[in-house]
Amino acid sequence: MNDGQVRICQRCHERPAEVHFSKVVNGEKSDRYLCEQCAREEGAFHFVLGPQFSMQHVLGGLIGQAGFPGNRGTAADALRCPTCGYSYREFAETGRLGCDRCYEAFQAELNPLILRLHGRAQHRGKVPARSGKELYARRELERLREQMADAVKREAFEEAAQIRDKIRQLEGGSADAPRV
Repeated sequence: MNDGQVRICQRCHERPAEVHFSKVVNGEKSDRYLCEQCAREEGAFHFVLGPQFSMQHVLGGLIGQAGFPGNRGTAADALRCPTCGYSYREFAETGRLGCDRCYEAFQAELNPLILRLHGRAQHRGKVPARSGKELYARRELERLREQMADAVKREAFEEAAQIRDKIRQLEGGSADAPRV
């Protein structure tokens, strides 16, 4: 344990607790300290222990939580990828998709999982230097549009007009040309 205390397993009350779980439900936090053996026996927490750790177990754990599509008996159970025939239920059980088209077929169900894991649904990682010019330009346009909206909200209209002109230049139009 991080606090220097040697805790005893809250289940068997015999062995030292080596696994710490924190759970927050409706704003209330509860901590549980278990020895490795008891944690394995309970099964509900096996995805975080040693060699059993895998992304499939993490995804399966998230899907199994209330509010996420894929809980047994939901409409997501019946979804199938039209390309490979893989079902959303199979994804929920294995944590793996059947093909690249599954991302589109299960988009509505995958978005909450992706948001939970990454904090956003759009990729914001590294960009290949050779082929990244278009993505850099798109990101710059997004950034400028956000700045322009902020300037308008603050009623800084001259600043907003300058940003608008930069956007037009990036889009390939002249800053002086009227917009239709």
